[in-house]
Amino acid sequence: MHRAIREVITARRQLEGGGFQVRRPLPSAGMRRVDPILLIDEMGPADYRPGEAVGAPDHPHRGFETVTYMLDGEFEHRDSAGHAGKLGPGDVQWMTAGRGVVHSELPSQRIMQAGGRVHGFQIWVNLPARLKMTAPRYQEVAATQIPEVVSDDGLARVRVIAGESLGVTARIDTHTPIVYQHWILQPGASVSQALPADHNGLAYVFQGAAEVAGTRLLDGQMGVLGDGNALSLSLPASAEGEAQLLLLGGVPLNESVVQHGPFVMNTRAEIEQAIKDYQMGRMGEIN
Repeated sequence: MHRAIREVITARRQLEGGGFQVRRPLPSAGMRRVDPILLIDEMGPADYRPGEAVGAPDHPHRGFETVTYMLDGEFEHRDSAGHAGKLGPGDVQWMTAGRGVVHSELPSQRIMQAGGRVHGFQIWVNLPARLKMTAPRYQEVAATQIPEVVSDDGLARVRVIAGESLGVTARIDTHTPIVYQHWILQPGASVSQALPADHNGLAYVFQGAAEVAGTRLLDGQMGVLGDGNALSLSLPASAEGEAQLLLLGGVPLNESVVQHGPFVMNTRAEIEQAIKDYQMGRMGEIN
């Protein structure tokens, strides 16, 4: 049974962190979340001159996961557990905040000093109640290790960050079943992608315009998928250029969600405890 688009949402532009611009299709005025996906931020694309680049300095997280996927540029990150690293084009960081970390995400020193383009995504994935206070975990996967496959006719290409597509399986381990795919469609492309019936699903187009589940989505539009176990992705042969989109999904947790900024828990009391723990330094600090 092929899915259809049941709602289309246009991303809005806003500033986040230290003042970097994002396009945000989720949450929106009409859609708070697509369980278990809490947030989708498209970072940029932004072309910085020397000394202009900004990011997200020290900030806490508890109760969910952040997934950062870079397309262009470089980000450096550090946290209160002593972890540090750098993400470049095509790299992925899947961070399970769990019981809490203080995190910093900033353009690399090279970008800050010389300028350059920054473009990528950060997705927030909710954790079930039983894992809200799990130990923090990082999975960092280099671009060369992300499985990538091309359709038989060569017109569709997909990078499989989480889940399965066209016979390949992602190497990232997720606490609950998650789909995260980056599709690049050339004019004339037409593919059918499985998406288990127990998953919620959505597609976000961020370049060109694509036919998703029978609906044309423009650049900056997100389609929320209805019921079914597969969907179609295509680009008319008459299109002037390629289209790119993210296909996201997961098994819904069906649990209460109480959110206060970077804390996502199940009850107000848990949120109040998270705030207190952060204020008292129990989530540590970045040295």
